[in-house]
Amino acid sequence: MFEQPIVMLDFETTGLSPAMGDRITEVAALRICGGRIVERYVSLVNCNVRVPAFITHLTGISQAMVDRAPPVAEVVPQLLDFIGADALSAHNASFDNKFLQAESERLNLAPGHTQLICSLKLSRRVFPQLGSYKLGAIAASLGLRFNGNAHRAEADAEVSANLLLHIGAHLRKTYSIAAIEPHLFASVNRLSAAKVPAFLEKHSLPQG
Repeated sequence: MFEQPIVMLDFETTGLSPAMGDRITEVAALRICGGRIVERYVSLVNCNVRVPAFITHLTGISQAMVDRAPPVAEVVPQLLDFIGADALSAHNASFDNKFLQAESERLNLAPGHTQLICSLKLSRRVFPQLGSYKLGAIAASLGLRFNGNAHRAEADAEVSANLLLHIGAHLRKTYSIAAIEPHLFASVNRLSAAKVPAFLEKHSLPQG
């Protein structure tokens, strides 16, 4: 499972929108391969911006922490090198991807990931019976534990990575799918929940 690597990404930020001037304060990128996390890139980030008090309250990331952190001009190139051309995933991927794109563009760089996979969308389609798809809620529903504090990048990325592995294991068991690869997840992302079972049945191994 996961013979083709997927990088799970999580940003902590000063707000919700890079278009409104919000910036990244912390990043975690975890490479999943062969059914486990095999490599990590984790860093606080100094974008020379003020960290709002409510963000410090939510994440525990203070102004002093980001002021001492490596500059964004150092972190983002390292992050892009780490991701390379692997598939990229995040929980609510559109959020993290728009910050990745915005921070890259500021440095005249371009991300090279080949596919974008949203573990939130996957969860909605594979587990349609759940009441909430926020990361903390779905982790509790599926018995996935946080190592560290929620709303810190590495802890959130690790739970998201384990969620992706859980989804992969569920699909292998339920549909007898031999290869759980990025393109399969990307295809499921694009479907409505009602169409997912029939799509996955087509990828099942023949019985007997």
